[in-house]
Amino acid sequence: MDAQGRGRADDIDPADQWVINPNTGEYELRLAPSAPQPAVPGPRRAARPAPAGVGAGARGRTAAPGRDPEAVPGREVPPPRRRRGAPEEPLPGRRGRRPVQKKSKAKKALLWTGGIMAFVLVGTAGAAYLYLEHLNGNIQSVSDDGASTGGFSKDKAINLLLIGTDKRTGAGNKGYGDSGSVGHADTTILLHVSKDRTNATALSIPRDLIVNVPDCETTQEDGSKKVIGGTENVRFNTSLGQGDRTPSCTMRTVTELTGITPDNFIVADFNAVKTLTSAVGGVEVCLAKDIDDPDSHLKLSKGTHNIEGEQALAFVRTRHSVGFGGDLSRIQIQQQFLSSLMRKLKSNDTLTSPTKMIKLAEAGTKALTVDSKLDSISKLKDLGLELGKLDTKNLSFTTVPVLDNPAEKVKATVVVNEAKAPALFETIKDDVSLTAVKAQKKKEKAAIAARLKGTKSDASEVRVRILNGGAAAGSAQETLAWLQNDEGVTKSENAGNAEAALSKTRLEYAPDQADQARRLAAILGLSGSAMKAGESVTNSQGLPTMTLTLGKDFKGAGVKLNASSDAPDVDKSTADEVKCAS
Repeated sequence: MDAQGRGRADDIDPADQWVINPNTGEYELRLAPSAPQPAVPGPRRAARPAPAGVGAGARGRTAAPGRDPEAVPGREVPPPRRRRGAPEEPLPGRRGRRPVQKKSKAKKALLWTGGIMAFVLVGTAGAAYLYLEHLNGNIQSVSDDGASTGGFSKDKAINLLLIGTDKRTGAGNKGYGDSGSVGHADTTILLHVSKDRTNATALSIPRDLIVNVPDCETTQEDGSKKVIGGTENVRFNTSLGQGDRTPSCTMRTVTELTGITPDNFIVADFNAVKTLTSAVGGVEVCLAKDIDDPDSHLKLSKGTHNIEGEQALAFVRTRHSVGFGGDLSRIQIQQQFLSSLMRKLKSNDTLTSPTKMIKLAEAGTKALTVDSKLDSISKLKDLGLELGKLDTKNLSFTTVPVLDNPAEKVKATVVVNEAKAPALFETIKDDVSLTAVKAQKKKEKAAIAARLKGTKSDASEVRVRILNGGAAAGSAQETLAWLQNDEGVTKSENAGNAEAALSKTRLEYAPDQADQARRLAAILGLSGSAMKAGESVTNSQGLPTMTLTLGKDFKGAGVKLNASSDAPDVDKSTADEVKCAS
């Protein structure tokens, strides 16, 4: 049945309105036979002016450009000739051969926006070519209040903050937990996508992690500005909702915690899980034991199940029946669920099904609240295309390393594990993969090791200028004195502060200074990853010199540095792994 025979436009399933034209490969809106069929909204071409004499008197015939069909009485205009080599039009009543269609970049974007962001951002970008204005109207946005980098860039690493809120709004959500919740940051993932798009890390932040929430300027619903005072030693989930805090406050809290400033944020509530899992036809999950959790309403037997809608929401919310029964156990369940959803999107026929794609587009855009730098289908499409370059085997899931809160007798919250967490944060900030991309790693390690191999100059021949790029105040002068007095590097000087701070100490040198660089690296204990070949600069005497920039990892003059490009030893899993919750 065509769209006009289905009653009001609001009652029409969008998936039934759009069909693919086998001759053009484009999606078109299916209307009644008497109505025109517009192409998918896109750039409009200027209409060509009609030739003179064409109008009501032309009796519906089409004139060739520059020729008046009435100029030759009794002569019909012949049909357009088929170009040599062009396929013949099918005869009436016969179906023409359907051309083979290649998967478009937009379809690939759908897969990855759906997969990586799962219930927070499924299916948005790939639908960019489908009724754009309608989908744009679905998206809600709020200000980032200056807490972001200003938005992701195609030529840089991407840090995307995904927030699942427990706000109980919308039909069917009143039966879950605290019906009066203002919407905490209940599920939070910092998704880091590498600059070269070969790998990504999804860092889960426990909602019960004790943090300091900084002061944050927010834009309220009425458009007014409000500075909300920060609080110390509170649960991370209070960074959203409490005291009128908006997602930009959560963004600032993540920056305070990790040292990483997110480029964008995306927020979704309970309805997102239900609608998006139904749109893909369910997600397969595995249980190592029977689960009957009255709090989350999850009741499933041991084994494999395909879940969607309410059941999927119950699965990602359960915690008392898995692991140790806390939020950390629930995080593991959620990571397994997200991995399974990505495998489902990658392996099934979603990309070749217009119905599923449109349902994903509808559900995804309605489920989202995004920041003001990511508030259109066009921007989401660009993000999706960047994410589409990833492979599930190179997407790692991990969690902020934590310990039980020592201040509590009854353990309810956790604190940052200072022995492990800083190294993990630096790894993400430095764009180091938690996934062993074997061929690439082997090649990189060989190149890094080669920087240290070869002859070394005498210390007296090493010429270097020293900058402080994040080390403690006075470190440059302290290092200068140590190099000159204890190590014989007399051709060295203090060049003050660097223009930007570095997380790790770096030595830059020209190719003809490699011998000097190897000697200085040996003195300082630098690894090959801390050495950067480039161009030399001139020192205060106008002579070519290397540049040593002391980063935040600098521990003091004479203390050996061991900068490494290897990932820290933390618990992690990858999206291609199949696990059973227990």
